[in-house]
Amino acid sequence: MNEYTYPILFGVVIGTIARLVMLRTDYRQYPTYLHGKVIHISLGFIAASLGTVAVPAIMEKEFTAVTFLTIAASQFREVRNMERNTLTELDAYELVPRGNTYIEGIAVAFEGRNYLVIFTSFIATLTYLVWNIWIAIIASLVCYLIIRKFMSGATLKELVDIEHHDLHFEGAGLYVDNIYIMNIGLPKRQEEIMKYGMGFILTPKNFNVRSTIANLGQRQAILHDASVSLGVFRDSGTPALVPLIKRDLDDGRIGVFILPQDKDIDKAKRIIGAVPVLENAIRMPSESKANKKGEEKG
Repeated sequence: MNEYTYPILFGVVIGTIARLVMLRTDYRQYPTYLHGKVIHISLGFIAASLGTVAVPAIMEKEFTAVTFLTIAASQFREVRNMERNTLTELDAYELVPRGNTYIEGIAVAFEGRNYLVIFTSFIATLTYLVWNIWIAIIASLVCYLIIRKFMSGATLKELVDIEHHDLHFEGAGLYVDNIYIMNIGLPKRQEEIMKYGMGFILTPKNFNVRSTIANLGQRQAILHDASVSLGVFRDSGTPALVPLIKRDLDDGRIGVFILPQDKDIDKAKRIIGAVPVLENAIRMPSESKANKKGEEKG
């Protein structure tokens, strides 16, 4: 044992705990199986060790030893690939798939959380060595708050107003309010849709949101989360019983058609409002230089 033993142990423990905090099983049901959790906890332990050992290496002026962090970065990129491949394979068996945009967002989150673990263990070990364990504990708590900040992104209720609207048919056309959803010719299917279906209109709160909710990946995320949380009245081989979202081209509203097994309007609104805004779907057209110059001239 030497002067670095306890700081290193402290940093590894804090970093591993940080990864455990970030490894949550929620309504998306991933990761749930034991081996998936073991993999991520093990990677979190490795990330914590890398962040911790970097501090003594710097203090001992072993600057070449810090270059292993670049190797770690390439390894954690493989974590993203692993998650992407796994979820893509699983998505083929979902009644309502997540979609590639949602999957990519989850994969990026798993990679990014390992970097947060490196950062947390680095700060914990550094403050332990520079000051003492009590300062290190305070710094670790601050890192935990930062982690909580990065874990929570925007949700749909912050971007749109959600209203329930009854479904109706005009001939064979299914509509939510005035938004056309799809064509259903069979009377039996129409009866099932009227019995089990629900419709919602999502109205964007500003111009930027129009582009965000128009993204096909964001729309698929809404359908998937609603179907996971409320159930879905469909089976394979029933193309007419497919939840869909269509867009009003005039004002950017979207009509959401779902087939829940739990027809609770208030619960459905809460679930749709809690759908995460996918990073890859966010668009900010009002921030473009061309739009700003146009506003200045106007």
